[in-house]
Amino acid sequence: MEEKQTNCLTLIKLRSLLKLNFIRSLTILVVGLLFFIILPITCQAASLYLSPTSGSQTIGSNFSVSVYVSSSDNSMNAASGEVVFPADKLEVISVSKSGSIISLWVQEPSFSNSEGKVRFEGIVLNPGYTGASGKLISINFKTKAAGTASLSFVSGSVLANDGKGTNILTSLGSAQFSLVPFSTGPQAEEASSPVTATGVPGAPKVTSSTHPDPNKWYANNNPTFEWTLPEGVNGVNVLADRNPTTDPGTKSDGLRNSWTYKNVEEGVWYFHIRLHNAKGWGAVTHFRFQIDITPPEPFTIKFIDEPKTTNPTPTVIFDTTDSVSGIDYYRVKVGDKNFVNIDSEQLLASNPYTLSPQAPGKHNLLVQAFDQAGNYVTDSQEFEIIPLDQPQLRQTPQELAPNEILIIKGKTYSDSIVHLTLTPEGDKPQIQKAKSDSQGNFTLVWPKKLSAGTYQYSLYVEDARGAQSEPTKPLTLLVREKPLLKAGQIVVSYLTVVITIISLLITLLLVGWYSIVKFRRLRRRLQKEVGEAEQILHQSLLSLQDKVKSQLRLLERAKSKRELTIEEQKIIKNFKQDLAITEKAVRKEIKDIEKEVD
Repeated sequence: MEEKQTNCLTLIKLRSLLKLNFIRSLTILVVGLLFFIILPITCQAASLYLSPTSGSQTIGSNFSVSVYVSSSDNSMNAASGEVVFPADKLEVISVSKSGSIISLWVQEPSFSNSEGKVRFEGIVLNPGYTGASGKLISINFKTKAAGTASLSFVSGSVLANDGKGTNILTSLGSAQFSLVPFSTGPQAEEASSPVTATGVPGAPKVTSSTHPDPNKWYANNNPTFEWTLPEGVNGVNVLADRNPTTDPGTKSDGLRNSWTYKNVEEGVWYFHIRLHNAKGWGAVTHFRFQIDITPPEPFTIKFIDEPKTTNPTPTVIFDTTDSVSGIDYYRVKVGDKNFVNIDSEQLLASNPYTLSPQAPGKHNLLVQAFDQAGNYVTDSQEFEIIPLDQPQLRQTPQELAPNEILIIKGKTYSDSIVHLTLTPEGDKPQIQKAKSDSQGNFTLVWPKKLSAGTYQYSLYVEDARGAQSEPTKPLTLLVREKPLLKAGQIVVSYLTVVITIISLLITLLLVGWYSIVKFRRLRRRLQKEVGEAEQILHQSLLSLQDKVKSQLRLLERAKSKRELTIEEQKIIKNFKQDLAITEKAVRKEIKDIEKEVD
């Protein structure tokens, strides 16, 4: 019996022991499973979140929300995400990468105000990032309408730096902002509390010499406000706070027509004022004013290429944020050139920013970032453009005659532009260009003949990118008559004159000889003609004389038969006289002609 009881007790103890061991084993197994299940999650947990997550913003104001990554227990090397916002209430002004842990952007941060989305994707180079507040981007918003604006992630990823690209993202944050309206002007229906009693003062018209425009930011934290006191006013109540509709109360702050606050904190503020007379307190005017006295966040200019490069148009990155009023624009200046203004949206569209072509040598790049209040921060970096190799000159004339053309030959980079600068002594430089062929050979021909004088010339090459070489060492060109050629030209000139004179003399002699021959022929012809005329005239006179004499004989015969009348006697006498005179005159004229001919 006792043995049986002992056996039962032993069996009970064994069962208890087995039960206890089973419970312990089960506990160990469960704890082990939980350890292996929970440990990876704990060790590889990462999140994307927004900061700030809440706040109150007035319509028309700007504010910034940053995207952060938290990966405290594991190194991450890539992050991406898509943030949505209400497009009817918010508008993205810009997205900034300033202060980002991202080293290489797979997709440049972008936004769409029509879709209400902001996208980003980038890589953090080795050894990655480990921490609770790694800044990725900053989103600069402008409020559009009153209401509640919720921001959230619709997608995202955080990849571990484990060589496998494990997505360790476990949570996505969100943010919510209250957007409230504001009153800006002196109009009672928009800027004042309703008047409940008759005869009380109306809402005063408020102006500010320091902060005149309620929609602009000012780098002045000592605002001053002015107003006019109507007749009968015996009290003024003022208050400034961040609420656009605050009632300043019924305690008079004295009888005055201006008020100045000192050292006001940055942000959006409202100045509230009401007047009092014998009838009571009047309506309230709410005047908005904005203060930003802090410059934007410091930034550093980064060169995509090395600061020392052959690229004549370096690409740089520069952007920053301003947590109060937001970035307005940037100013960029290279060396002593003029500033170039770039607004924040333009920079976002063209960042990295490409500089205009720069000449070889060292340059200083100056960038200024201005916020909406005119505060600015500056950074400057030096960079150097390495020049191309100078053209190799093969034909470089040093002396030319005035009638010769300047021709220069050489070799340089293929399909490049060679510039020739020719400077006459005491005159302005002149430039001529030529393009090299696919082998780099070039021939540069000056388009016109050069006048006598001394010239200096040099060449440099410019490739398709705009990169340039340094000018070659200046060479001297002398344009003048060559001595031997000049002597030959003098001889030729003298010979030309002599030959011309001889030719002229020969011509004159020939003309004279020809004239004499012609004259002699003419004289012989005249003599012949005169002789013939004389003979004909002589015969005619003789014939006439015979006829006259025949008539005279008839008259004389008549005289023998009868006595001639006195008239007939006169006729005979006159005939004889006239005949003698005519013959004498003709003979004289013929002799004169013969004399002139001779």
